[in-house]
Amino acid sequence: MQEQRTFLQKAKLFFKGLAMGAANKVPGVSGGTVSYVLGFYEDLIYSFQKINLKAFKLLFRGNIKRFIQYTNAQFILLVMGGSIFSYFSVSLLLDYLLKHYELFVWSWFFGMIVGSIYYLGKDFGKWNRTCFIALIIGITLGLAISFLKPAKENDNLWFVFLCGIIGVSGMTLPGLSGSFILILLGNYVLLLVDSVNVLFTVITNIFIGNFEVLSDAIKIKYLKILGVFTAGSVFGLVSISHLLGYVLSKYNKIVNALIIGFITGSLGIVWPWKETIYLKENMVFLLDKKGNKIVENYNRFLPDLFETETFLAIFYIALGLGVVLIIDYYGKKRRK
Repeated sequence: MQEQRTFLQKAKLFFKGLAMGAANKVPGVSGGTVSYVLGFYEDLIYSFQKINLKAFKLLFRGNIKRFIQYTNAQFILLVMGGSIFSYFSVSLLLDYLLKHYELFVWSWFFGMIVGSIYYLGKDFGKWNRTCFIALIIGITLGLAISFLKPAKENDNLWFVFLCGIIGVSGMTLPGLSGSFILILLGNYVLLLVDSVNVLFTVITNIFIGNFEVLSDAIKIKYLKILGVFTAGSVFGLVSISHLLGYVLSKYNKIVNALIIGFITGSLGIVWPWKETIYLKENMVFLLDKKGNKIVENYNRFLPDLFETETFLAIFYIALGLGVVLIIDYYGKKRRK
């Protein structure tokens, strides 16, 4: 039975979704990790599991009230509503901060992920050989993904649908950044920047009564791409959630060990001190069709400990770690 929530509880869920959505858009950061730390990961997975044949039967029979209760629809709408809203609010701020204060933003996220590893590991309980193997596998996979080379942009709709399925994994698999996966697939800018910006432009124009924007073939193309990507994301969200719900119920400790390993491995992606390597051919930078340099990979390095910038970066790492510890502290107080 779906629980009745107060306005404050609804607002908290919306803001948790906001945080998860913002994290999903940042390459290297997993929305699933945020949902895990904020304490609603398993609720999210099990709620999506309820989107099944029984739910559709209730919907087609017109039993809307029972459908809402069965699927925990209020929870899903609040969290996903916050997540979607963040793409037009918080994530735009993050885009700005990444452009102008990249080192400090990555430092903050690095600290939060270190805090997340502590948060997940402190109540794990007894480790056995199987859990250690799962931990090592998770770390290895996370590090391997960190050093893969990105592909080129591809706007084929079948591939875009596949990107939706794979990209949404960051929401359901803590430690796996859906945005970073989209970079590896070559479609991060196409799907999470250009298409979202076009949607925002179209909605703004329609709101002020300018419907001519709907006759722009380029904008319609981007809207189709975004629609197919969304459809793939929904399909992936529901299907992956069913699989995760099953393995969480059967192999909870092993899955959690794998998740902790994956998050640990993902530290290689969000390492703050790195410079972008752009793809070259015959000493000339290769550009995409929009004139942007094509990212090949990142060159990670150790910082100069005597620079002021390094001390500031370390401060932001500590700040990110502190945010998670504060969340954990208040979470314990609430449960007492």
